[in-house]
Amino acid sequence: MEKVSGVHCMVGESPTWHAGEGAWYWVDIPARRIWRLDYSSGGTRFWEAPEMVACVSPAARGGFIAGMETGIFHLSLREDGSVSAERLAAPPAPELGEGMRFNDGRCDRQGRFWAGTMFMDMAAERAVGQLYRYTAGDGLSRPFVSGMLTQNGTAFSPRGDTMYLSDSHPKRRMVWAFDYDTASGTPHNKRIFLDLGGQKGRPDGAAVDAEGCYWTCANDGGLLQRYTPAGALDREIGLPFAKPSMCSFGGPDLSTLLVTSIDPGNVGDGWPGSVVLLRPGVQGVAETPCAEN
Repeated sequence: MEKVSGVHCMVGESPTWHAGEGAWYWVDIPARRIWRLDYSSGGTRFWEAPEMVACVSPAARGGFIAGMETGIFHLSLREDGSVSAERLAAPPAPELGEGMRFNDGRCDRQGRFWAGTMFMDMAAERAVGQLYRYTAGDGLSRPFVSGMLTQNGTAFSPRGDTMYLSDSHPKRRMVWAFDYDTASGTPHNKRIFLDLGGQKGRPDGAAVDAEGCYWTCANDGGLLQRYTPAGALDREIGLPFAKPSMCSFGGPDLSTLLVTSIDPGNVGDGWPGSVVLLRPGVQGVAETPCAEN
């Protein structure tokens, strides 16, 4: 396991592999930063956005599609370290009201962008989170899933016909699976995939490998967990921080995992807020950029 040098995040999230650049990108939500790690050189840099960025996905037209505080944006990263942000869509009030923002998100295998919202004060236990789909042609959908506390863990099976979604709030700790119509981009047949209420960790961000297994970051548990498509725990990897937040397969052969973390500000040991790289012995699945239609 390798620590990425020179990086510290308050809330590291949403790592994504950009195959065209040979680099990972991820965000630090409260710092409004978008980070980049070049795979070949190991060099890092960051850009500062005009508002909090919670999730990013490469866009087919260049730049990124992002879920932010006030909606779905297209972002362009400038050489001077700033970010140009064009708002594309936003849920109507009060679906994205005061104290809320987008949280976890990623594209399906066809390039549709999925992202959900949450109330930022998790202690308030407000189940107002929603899950949306965005496409350039259709804009922002109606909510497909409602009543979430902390939307997380969005991922798709290698063929794209299963969608996963978690609620990582301490009161929920659930992961659901849906059958996913790849032609229409519609999830249905919602069912419990994992009920992790009895575990120490909470199912935060996730990724799916080429064998169809679901890798979830056990936030507060200091673990990376791999579950088979049948929902059986297959493997656990201990991490040097208590609060892993999301993982992403990348590298030229998609066999390296980048894992982000959260620094709660009260931990005196380990590597809280750091980013690590590891090779778990399996390959991931290439992410699809956000499509133009």
